[in-house]
Amino acid sequence: MKQLASGTIHERISAIPNSWYPAYLVRGGTKNLLIDAGINLLGPLYLKSIREIIAGPNPLQYLFLTHSHYDHLGGAGYLKRQLPELTIGAHERVAGLLQKESVLEMMNRLSESQRKLFQGLAGNEDVKIRPFEIGLILKQGDEFDLGGLSCRVYEVPGHTRDSLAFFIPEIKALFPGEAAGVPQGKGGEAVQVEFLSSYHDYLKSLEMMIGLEPEMVCIGHAWVFTGSDAGDYLARSLAATARYKELIENYLDAADGDAGRAIQAIVRTEYDESGTIFQERNAYITNLTAQVRHIAGLREN
Repeated sequence: MKQLASGTIHERISAIPNSWYPAYLVRGGTKNLLIDAGINLLGPLYLKSIREIIAGPNPLQYLFLTHSHYDHLGGAGYLKRQLPELTIGAHERVAGLLQKESVLEMMNRLSESQRKLFQGLAGNEDVKIRPFEIGLILKQGDEFDLGGLSCRVYEVPGHTRDSLAFFIPEIKALFPGEAAGVPQGKGGEAVQVEFLSSYHDYLKSLEMMIGLEPEMVCIGHAWVFTGSDAGDYLARSLAATARYKELIENYLDAADGDAGRAIQAIVRTEYDESGTIFQERNAYITNLTAQVRHIAGLREN
């Protein structure tokens, strides 16, 4: 089964508040965990949803981030300001990036480019992305007791060098961020491949996650897959990754190895003309550029 990442997706898991930028709220018996914090413009809505679902002055103990992109950590600083007892966990590399003014400027610029899509949702509150404390440096093998549920941490590089996946073994729920790609098309039938830092690491990470045999895969954007569809999605993502590399190589061949020309051709044909990719255009081009240049570099070596 597949469903939009919105509302109740399991008796212990809710996707809030927007299916394209979901944060997954996992309710344990003693502690509650939020996985990712989406885009900063939705910060007030994340907080509102958390307080509607969980009563009390300290509804949330942990916020774990899958990786360092602005649309997955954007609301983290806002939530920390509103919930001072909250502990934020991420890969060690994220802590360093958050201290770089140039990185924060880029994140805020990308966020502001989407403000028209979320007009009025942030209200007059200050949701700007600023440095915030990473209280827990997460690494492979870490495990956290939530009371009746536990959260295991897996390093899954390939999308980014700091990508993490989280697995709840008691219900076999996997939260891969974008390490398993992003479903595309109106019904999520296709897979948008998301290796940015390493094609080979991305493949290995996918294979490792397939080995967990999850029965629920909560994607970083838009969709949740359950039952047999969970494993099927990961298998489709693995196959799509090899096909996508071949596609890039074909465009590079047609452009006589010129990465810039290949990128322009891919944007024109695969994005503008096909109309099946729903990612914001500038973000798509930024990611595509990294992918094409990475594959071009592999070919040269």
